[in-house]
Amino acid sequence: MKDSDWKQLTHTLSGLNIREKEPLSKHTTLNVGGPARLFIEPRTESEALSALRAIRDAGAPLLVLGNGSNLLVCDAGFDGVVMHFGKAMSDITVSGTRITAQSGAPLPTVCQVAGAAALEGLEFAAGIPATLGGAACMNAGAYGAQMCDTLVCVRCATPDGQAVDIPADRMDYGYRSSRALKEHLIVLSACFSLKEGDRDTIYEKIADYRKRRKACQPLTYPSAGSFFRRPEGHFAGALIEQAGLKGFSVGAAQVSELHAGFLINLGGATARDFIALAEKVRQIVHEKSGIWLESEVRMVGDDQA
Repeated sequence: MKDSDWKQLTHTLSGLNIREKEPLSKHTTLNVGGPARLFIEPRTESEALSALRAIRDAGAPLLVLGNGSNLLVCDAGFDGVVMHFGKAMSDITVSGTRITAQSGAPLPTVCQVAGAAALEGLEFAAGIPATLGGAACMNAGAYGAQMCDTLVCVRCATPDGQAVDIPADRMDYGYRSSRALKEHLIVLSACFSLKEGDRDTIYEKIADYRKRRKACQPLTYPSAGSFFRRPEGHFAGALIEQAGLKGFSVGAAQVSELHAGFLINLGGATARDFIALAEKVRQIVHEKSGIWLESEVRMVGDDQA
């Protein structure tokens, strides 16, 4: 895009909460990433849809961002528009045994609201550091449960800025995958169907899951969660540990000594540190086990090689 095109797009989007050269390190759980050319935060669904149409018409690159918990942004940043779903679109409503949440609602908060309403089925999500939008898109899961177990409908925006309601059984959910990923749909909100339960029992489960996470995951350091996908019949963390890579580092990026499936930021790590560390881990694990690990973290930007 020409500079004049960017100026026009900036003017078109000026009615939104818009910032230029916003550091994406402030919006990813790894705390790395350069600036976005344009950074916008829709306050309503209609604002998001109109912005999408303007971005499409301009031909600008687009990155949709929630909590940034599964993202590695390059050090040069993202030369495009970042659409961030956060507090401005985080409403959660309860109606009987159903909960509807907007894209920017933190998943642990959705879980807490369910617990307060004595509705069970989302306890597993209490410690997942994602927004509803990202979790519904990625089919986030833990402890043998996943989003698609209780989702009944997902409201999405198409790339051309149209809203569509898709029944969960038509979202093609799989392990960390969905129709939203395949068709570049953007989750605007989602509805869960839960079961009536005992509030105290639900809270006990939530507390137990959080305790277990704290005991085995490096929550005191910035990370992107599990960095690699689970190979069929194996666990990535176990393969990395068996390869003797706990504590291995490149720059300030390190394989966690607590859980080898996590790559952590010791302080001041760059995206290039993480890319180099991940590739080294993949090579050594392959040498030791014959298995190539695949990244579960999405890498964004031009200088990732």
